[in-house]
Amino acid sequence: MRRIAPILVLLLAACAQQGDGRQVVASSGRTATDVTGTAPPVTVTAPTDPTDPYEATNRRVLDFNFAVDDVAIRPAAVFYRNSVGNWTRTRIRNVLNNLNEPAVAANSLLQGRPLESAQTVLRFVFNSTAGLGGMFDLAQIGGPPRLERDFGQTLHAWGLPDGPYLMVPVLGPSNPRELTGSVVNGFMNPLSYVIPFGANIGRGAVGGLDTREQNIETLDEIRNGSLDSYARLRSLWQQHRNAELGRTSANSIEVLDDPGAN
Repeated sequence: MRRIAPILVLLLAACAQQGDGRQVVASSGRTATDVTGTAPPVTVTAPTDPTDPYEATNRRVLDFNFAVDDVAIRPAAVFYRNSVGNWTRTRIRNVLNNLNEPAVAANSLLQGRPLESAQTVLRFVFNSTAGLGGMFDLAQIGGPPRLERDFGQTLHAWGLPDGPYLMVPVLGPSNPRELTGSVVNGFMNPLSYVIPFGANIGRGAVGGLDTREQNIETLDEIRNGSLDSYARLRSLWQQHRNAELGRTSANSIEVLDDPGAN
């Protein structure tokens, strides 16, 4: 149930992690010890995007998420970065990704991609054995590459529409389809029923913390360098998710575009 972990209180945990923990926005170059600032408040009386009819409420939720992040999540991510070396963080990230592979395989099958499902099963077997429990990703030496498949994508493949954009407390950016997919995806992984409940909670927390650590500078840059950080985050999440759904090319994402400047 990695994708609904409490540590994902802020935004790009949903973006970066449709599971892989990658940075999806160019860094501003600030160090991890910089103090996050806040952009001037933006007053909205009507939705600025037709896909976001609940914008006024969503903005208030974002303010709450930012407040929680400032108090708890960002400091924890900075501590994690400063106390755990990059090599060790990479091994942890690889293990977490490996534990999610059964859910990826199941979603590939549900999306009518049996060859991709078989590829992911082989990848899980290789990385779990020769990769020492997933600590080492054998794709770097010719093993099966990692795929990104989740139940939100499955629902999209089945024709379920997006629905309105939502800023969810704790979970961050979403919409009704993706929120449903996030919940169901956590129950699809058979390993979740084998691993003790406490270990599952810990797995989700560490995964969210790792994602937040990778995006310390990127979120700082969005908050400090945007005229409207809400609009910029909404645009980033929508672009990133559209790329994952195959609607656009990942290379076409304008991650530094600031809608508030228009």
